[in-house]
Amino acid sequence: MGVAGPRWSGLLIDIDGVLHVGSEAIAGARETLDALRARGTPFRLVTNTTSRSRRLVVDRLVDLSFDVSEIDVLTPAAIAVRHCQANGYDRVALHVTPALREDLEELGDSSDSVDVEAVVLGDLGEAFTYARLNTIFRQLQGGAELVALQRNRVWQREDGLSLDAGPFVVALEYAIGREATVTGKPSPAFFQSALAELGVAATAAAMIGDDIEADVGGALDAGLEGVLVRTGKFREGALDVSGITPTLVLNSIADLQPLI
Repeated sequence: MGVAGPRWSGLLIDIDGVLHVGSEAIAGARETLDALRARGTPFRLVTNTTSRSRRLVVDRLVDLSFDVSEIDVLTPAAIAVRHCQANGYDRVALHVTPALREDLEELGDSSDSVDVEAVVLGDLGEAFTYARLNTIFRQLQGGAELVALQRNRVWQREDGLSLDAGPFVVALEYAIGREATVTGKPSPAFFQSALAELGVAATAAAMIGDDIEADVGGALDAGLEGVLVRTGKFREGALDVSGITPTLVLNSIADLQPLI
């Protein structure tokens, strides 16, 4: 879509598939972040990654020569902690990878008990076994709230598209007959938290992402503009059938520079 873009007051930028894929940085991504800083445009790197803590996400970016720190990154885990604390949950089962636990340590962990008030679920990868899912089901059957850190269908690994946490969240929703509370994109609360950190109104901001549903659709629903990049998990077919019209479609984040 060859339309001139607006000068946004703030930007939310996805990480996986937008700044890098696996161990390879997207060409021009580092330079784009440097340009944003030089021009004084505030941004947050917002990710639905739930297999690594915020510290580890930043470590990977630094290893790829990005000039970022933890204050630049917002993850679904932070929103989940706020949600559970706001609801006064004392018994929370954490079904997440060991690498994410440090971001949720304020909640404790009652995953060995059936009697819990909430289940926090992230991407478990190979640990999404029948036994693990059945344990989660029994905890939810007792009335616990399912707090899903994200609900993405797929994610882009170096070896190709792979199942993300979403299909497992949907299976559990079907089993218990009620929907999860999602704390990552496309949850409006996630976008609102990121914008609050920037001090920018939704109408003056844009989300840059490779996921037509979670990134672009979520942003549009939250009142932001949605910019889709043709890197990472982008597939033309997914855009065509999504029913979502991005504000802009760019070949990569490098093409963002003339618009800021």
